[in-house]
Amino acid sequence: MSRDPAPGELTLHGYWRSSAAYRVRIALNLKGLAYQQAPVHLVKDGGQQHAAAYQALNPQGLVPLLVDGDVAIPQSLAILEYLEETRPQPALLPADPVARAQVRALALHVACDIHPLNNLRVLKYLADPLGVDEAARNAWYRHWVETGLASVEQGLAAFDGHFSLGDRPGYLEACLIPQLYNARRFDCSLDGCPRLLDLASRCEALEAFAQAAPEVQPDAQ
Repeated sequence: MSRDPAPGELTLHGYWRSSAAYRVRIALNLKGLAYQQAPVHLVKDGGQQHAAAYQALNPQGLVPLLVDGDVAIPQSLAILEYLEETRPQPALLPADPVARAQVRALALHVACDIHPLNNLRVLKYLADPLGVDEAARNAWYRHWVETGLASVEQGLAAFDGHFSLGDRPGYLEACLIPQLYNARRFDCSLDGCPRLLDLASRCEALEAFAQAAPEVQPDAQ
């Protein structure tokens, strides 16, 4: 959970409502790692991710960014892989290579196929300069999220009602719960996702997920 860290510990640059930063908070919490947060407001001041000081840290101009001493790692899934390799216990990925590939495939489906089509900068571009009104933007959002989550729902059958690590959640759940949060926020239909909703209810009861939730972050508004 986010605590006052000792010098040299991890710093997570993120935004309270960023689902990509949310993924990393969950992973850090599941691994029991201390970290401090450095908020980067994606709207205020024209978007603080565009500021020269932040661009010097992360030329991609996105969140999250994990700083570990002299190392700065952008991109949420790269951060999760880095944490798994540098702080391997407790593991977030299954030991079995087939299960590990299944986890990564579903996580990549969320991070690469669903999330990019409905993140803030895409929705803003639809509004200006393309002039798409709010109702049409929301319809766009719901279409891609509902289509993507329907595929996730089928993929979860491989885990037979269990967490991705059997008796505990890990990498997969760290990616799924933030996307589900966004789906609920935009009133997407979840009627066809009973496996996902069951998994979410079990995850959201755990402290690692509760402490990572957007509303309890220090920069929440």
